[in-house]
Amino acid sequence: MALADDLAEWTDVDSAQYDLGRALGLFSDRDISTGQVGVLGGQPARSGALRHAAALVRAGVLDYREEPDYQFRWRTAEPLEGLTAEPD
Repeated sequence: MALADDLAEWTDVDSAQYDLGRALGLFSDRDISTGQVGVLGGQPARSGALRHAAALVRAGVLDYREEPDYQFRWRTAEPLEGLTAEPD
């Protein structure tokens, strides 16, 4: 499943971290729950996942909101508008 599918709806921070880590292949050989992401990787992994998610927000790939809880979702508008798949 693609990250866009995993984050199609507003998703809490822990679940978004897990989905991002899974998309990067960090959890591909592990059966863990979203609540174990911080325990599995410790604070550096948790902070790194949040930094990556924040970078995806700045790039226009993810949306972010603080209310009702810190949440992410795949941006419904065209992410990275103007970029092409093929280099010029």
